[in-house]
Amino acid sequence: MMDHQKLSVIMPAYNEGEHIFNNLMTTCTCLNGFCTGYELVVVNDGSSDRTYEEIMRAASADPHIKVVSYEKNRGKGHAVREGINAASGKIIAFLDADLDISPAHLKGYLNEMERQAADIVIGSKMHRDSRLDYPLSRRLVSRCYYVILKILFRLNVKDTQTGIKVFRAEVIRRIIGLIRTGGYAYDIEILAVAARFGYRILEQPVTLKFTRKEAFGRIRLKDILRMAKDTFSIFYWLKIKKLYDAGMAPREEY
Repeated sequence: MMDHQKLSVIMPAYNEGEHIFNNLMTTCTCLNGFCTGYELVVVNDGSSDRTYEEIMRAASADPHIKVVSYEKNRGKGHAVREGINAASGKIIAFLDADLDISPAHLKGYLNEMERQAADIVIGSKMHRDSRLDYPLSRRLVSRCYYVILKILFRLNVKDTQTGIKVFRAEVIRRIIGLIRTGGYAYDIEILAVAARFGYRILEQPVTLKFTRKEAFGRIRLKDILRMAKDTFSIFYWLKIKKLYDAGMAPREEY
């Protein structure tokens, strides 16, 4: 059994009332299987359905669940930031509430983080060992976005948007205070800043089973347009204005 003293898993949730109770119970059962110290920080991002009530029902059933909630929907990036502020673990992971990606991945990611002395481990749909049940339209968009990010940021990673990531707490806490975006582009901003600071980012395979009825799930046209705008804003802040550089310091050794 691993003892990460402890692992904090942050799970943003927006209008997931139909499935969130079962998904939280599944996550806790999985984490109990390999981790002796963990908390599951669930962030209700201003849901308008029964998400909050179902989260509270789950929290009553398992003391590992910590609840963060607010009334206005602020976006996934904001929810992640609120989860980080509430987390107490030495390792902080992000996991999507729909469980398209199983929490069982975390065991291998934590092992690889230690074995390879990585600062950040991210799931990658483009890893050669990944297994995907995923709409073709989403795959094409992911490929196009990868090309754009490669040109803009020259990141040495192929996939920034997959919904499972693991960070050393001191790393993500240093970065999150500099993050300016609150929507779907927060992933690229976090990883671009991490690369700028010299942190080691490791990509790992995922098994992904897409469960949403629509090909793009909750992502709407206005979300895509905002993500595009935010992506170019991040490039401007990072490469032109160099706004993040004031937060740079020598990388700590672990």
